[in-house]
Amino acid sequence: MVEISPPCGRLQFLQQRRWLPVTLPYPLTVFIGMWILVFCSIFLWQKNSFDVVRLFGHTAPMEGSVPRLRQMVLNLSDFGAVGDGRTLNTKAFESAVAAISRLRGKGGGQLNVPAGRWLTAPFNLTSHMTLFLAEGAIILGIQDENYWPLMPPLPSYGYGREHIGPRYGSLIHGQHLKDVVITGHNGTIDGQGQLWWIKYRKKLLNYTRGPLLQIMWSSDIVISNITLRDSPFWTIHPYDCKNVTLSSLTILAPVTGAPNTDGIDPDSCENMVIENSFICVGDDGIAIKSGWDQYGIAYGRPSTNILIRNVTLRSVVSAGLSIGSEMSGGVSNITIEDIHVWESRRGVRIKTAPGRGGYVRGVSCRNLTLDNVRVGIVVKTDYNEHPDAGYDPRALPVINGLSFVGVHGRGVRVPVRISGSDEIPVRGVTLRDMSVGISYKKKHIFQCSYVEGRVFGSVFPEPCENFDRYDEQGRLVKLSTNQNATDIDYGF
Repeated sequence: MVEISPPCGRLQFLQQRRWLPVTLPYPLTVFIGMWILVFCSIFLWQKNSFDVVRLFGHTAPMEGSVPRLRQMVLNLSDFGAVGDGRTLNTKAFESAVAAISRLRGKGGGQLNVPAGRWLTAPFNLTSHMTLFLAEGAIILGIQDENYWPLMPPLPSYGYGREHIGPRYGSLIHGQHLKDVVITGHNGTIDGQGQLWWIKYRKKLLNYTRGPLLQIMWSSDIVISNITLRDSPFWTIHPYDCKNVTLSSLTILAPVTGAPNTDGIDPDSCENMVIENSFICVGDDGIAIKSGWDQYGIAYGRPSTNILIRNVTLRSVVSAGLSIGSEMSGGVSNITIEDIHVWESRRGVRIKTAPGRGGYVRGVSCRNLTLDNVRVGIVVKTDYNEHPDAGYDPRALPVINGLSFVGVHGRGVRVPVRISGSDEIPVRGVTLRDMSVGISYKKKHIFQCSYVEGRVFGSVFPEPCENFDRYDEQGRLVKLSTNQNATDIDYGF
């Protein structure tokens, strides 16, 4: 454990003053005192520049490039960890976290993970902790599932997402935490998910796969400046958390053959920012959730007040950014700004079904760029996947208040496909400043069903007849005469 040396300037100044004869003139006393202060300042500056700290009773230099984000600093190597990619370092991580847990009265501590390949089984975090991954540091998840603990199913899902019963925990996990930071100089957390994906496809797993990083029932969480890759399942899963910031992240998985490797899945979270990141994965880049059918309705925790900005997304098999389909606790007040979706099956998608209940409302999307995307904006209300037969088909979700402003792109087959139904109409849709270059010159590429909304100014390609038309100044041009018109073609 590393403890920052306390300031010594005042102590040395008082000691030096005892050497001064009392008969010295006052100006000379002040002059000597000032020189002592200057000397101590230089000494402290040199001491800090060499970054010498006390480690378990002896002094050792720390990496000068690693910032001290907390008063107390620990180094993983000092707990016996070996970064050779073969030695299992779970006990070292657990011991370091336990040491930080004992420091909560002093503001917690920082665990530095130096360059190396640090193999580990899953471990838990603690409150008031900073996990810092230096440049070249790679935390490797062990591939043997026997090392991964089993956990109870999530209360808003009813059971493990893929199997009835317990689920595997995450590689890095935390519950009921406060003030946790995971950051670094672009170090990496690697789930080594390849064997998990193979076993999942061959139906060799008895429990739902675990995420790479899962924080539950916690607040004041910051994850920034790291790379996360090859998760066995969802990559980052904040569950029922408040005040979460995810910034400057790179999240990677193979675009095919890596099932359910969502990038970031906020689940029943409140007050969250996702920004300045690059996500290219094997499922949804970002998927906002809030529970599944009757279990999510009973849990009753919405995802709300979420800002997503300046993010680049790629999902060959799914969507760059999704809401749902597990949204039974409700999703509201979602702001999406400056998003680039490229080489993807879908751009922005909202998916739900009868039985979900809940709502999606107050979604504002501004400055969306679509680059070679099959379908740009999607609302799907028949995503019929349910946890069990106990769901209530009369629990109908409400979708209202969707705004898309500044949608541009090229190479898009279908710019808009909003598929409401008589049971679940889509209301309050606004489109403004939209110009998307299309790759298929077919009719009916702007597809709608049971949609009510407004189009302002110029929108290309020509929107469907379900929308009221307004000019740029907001003056009514034409009212829709058939909001229930249906023109959906899944053939392209």
